[in-house]
Amino acid sequence: MDPVRNPYAPGAGQRPPELAGREKQIDAFDVVLERISRGRPERSVMLTGLRGVGKTVLLNKLRSAAIARKWGTGKIEARPGQDLRRPLSSALHMAVREVAPAHRDPEQVERFLGVLKSFALRATADKAMRERWQPGIDVPAVKGRADSGDIEIDLVELLLDAAELARDVGVGIAVFIDEMQDLAPEDVSAICGACHELSQGGAPLIVVGAGLPHLPAVLSASRSYSERLFAYHRIDRLDRESADRALTVPAGWEEVEFKQDALDALYEAADGYPYFVQAYGKVVWDQAAASPITTDDVRVASPLAEDELAVGFFGSRYERATPAEREYMRAMADVAGDDGQVATALIAKELDRKPASLSPARDGLIKKGLIYSAERGAIGFTVPHFGRYLRAQAD
Repeated sequence: MDPVRNPYAPGAGQRPPELAGREKQIDAFDVVLERISRGRPERSVMLTGLRGVGKTVLLNKLRSAAIARKWGTGKIEARPGQDLRRPLSSALHMAVREVAPAHRDPEQVERFLGVLKSFALRATADKAMRERWQPGIDVPAVKGRADSGDIEIDLVELLLDAAELARDVGVGIAVFIDEMQDLAPEDVSAICGACHELSQGGAPLIVVGAGLPHLPAVLSASRSYSERLFAYHRIDRLDRESADRALTVPAGWEEVEFKQDALDALYEAADGYPYFVQAYGKVVWDQAAASPITTDDVRVASPLAEDELAVGFFGSRYERATPAEREYMRAMADVAGDDGQVATALIAKELDRKPASLSPARDGLIKKGLIYSAERGAIGFTVPHFGRYLRAQAD
């Protein structure tokens, strides 16, 4: 069929044409926005799940919902070793620019921007460097607010001021943080502390984070009350009805149909993971001769889709690992069976090594985002079917 008309979109963070199976999370967020707009306290939101389940897509969808209500929004993607101040300053600057035109007191807006500038400039320790680097905020810095150098104190002051600005306009502010597990521990602690202050005062500002399955453990390690501070949503694979809808609705727009046995084969191949649904759907469309798409089309296209995934989705991650880390992952794959979590003691036994000697490889893989540890003594792959991929490579 015509590849130009192909409706499927297997890309990192790229929204699929039909965002199926996420209605529960979208509806829950609409309630959060409505409650805050009525002056009622609400918790910030955390989305967790493996790679490829659509966390970034959902995060962007929630941001769109906030924008539709005239909220100020900003988004950042956390990176290991990155200081929080600069990207957060840019995100809040964007959010305030969206709110400012409706504000009746330009001087208050300008004062907040001065506070924001002071907060941003503290990211640079060297005084001479601070004088040369500017965060793109064209107002004088306001000294004595959000510039102590203590990220927790400064973040509380900054977000409370931002919330007050939004309250005066009758809207809210939402800060969206992707890959939140990669924030430094002190930044995680600061965000938890700030969210605690905001929720206690019913301030119209929330943080919406997304991260790997161990994000709740990261937050809990920072603040023991974090399990009560955030509303957690575990994002998982699609059920059968949603996966079928993700394929058939976009195809229907192009007047293309699927045979039922083709949908059966596609669900078995993709296992309900949204990225895989799009990846298989795209290749099957390109290989099919005509509508309706049949199980023979899926059979012919599946090896091509698997080859693409092996290079782009799995292989690119595998190449980032050192030889010792690859050995560790292969042992994980051999022990995992269904690709679930694996006891680290079993991996050591598989490799006939002492657990302590494997710590550098395990820690390196965690830092690279290839594995995660959601509970003590157990680890899992952050990418679905990664163990299956490694076992296939060994055959």
